[in-house]
Amino acid sequence: MISFHHVVKKFGPRNVLTDVDFQIEAGEFIILRGISGSGKSTLVNLLIGAERPTAGSVEVDGMAVNEMDRDLLQLYRRKVGVVFQDYKLLPKKTVFENVAFAMEVCGITADEIHLRVPQVLEKVGLLDFQDQFPDTLSGGQQQRLGIARALVHGPSLLIADEPTGNLDQDNARSIILLLETLHKEGKTVLLTTHDPLIPTLVPQARILTLESGKIV
Repeated sequence: MISFHHVVKKFGPRNVLTDVDFQIEAGEFIILRGISGSGKSTLVNLLIGAERPTAGSVEVDGMAVNEMDRDLLQLYRRKVGVVFQDYKLLPKKTVFENVAFAMEVCGITADEIHLRVPQVLEKVGLLDFQDQFPDTLSGGQQQRLGIARALVHGPSLLIADEPTGNLDQDNARSIILLLETLHKEGKTVLLTTHDPLIPTLVPQARILTLESGKIV
């Protein structure tokens, strides 16, 4: 499903990723672990097309992400759900509106939005909070909202970039449990973390370690 072929990424003279080469099969739960600054977020940005490799290629389902034009990249991103450490929520929109907005910008009809959004909010345990604003939610609830927004287009691939980085231990466990549930429902999950405890919570996951820009 996902292939990194001898990927190099430089920012100026600095090598951030060096000869990164690995594959992820559909249906896997992958944990990409590494300390802060090891290149995890850069790898994610290459995977979603926010950055292009200096050398090598990034392929998803046989398509080279680094060769996609803007229109094709937009279509591709609808098939990929991304969850961020800092949530990236819209503070002046309600829980419902935050998820609905992700559909509105893609031209989805109002009828489909009002059908789909409650389904996704129920899946992440936020249906009873749909009229509240993000600043009234706990950190764990805000991250669940981020996951709901990532799920609303029904992606087959879910990328969670340090999703527990801003959470306490209990909330972190609940987010990992939710990701495990989504994986069991058929999602391919790629989770990045610097927390050495996270891999112990997901015994079925395959672990990749990124160290100084290399998979080791």
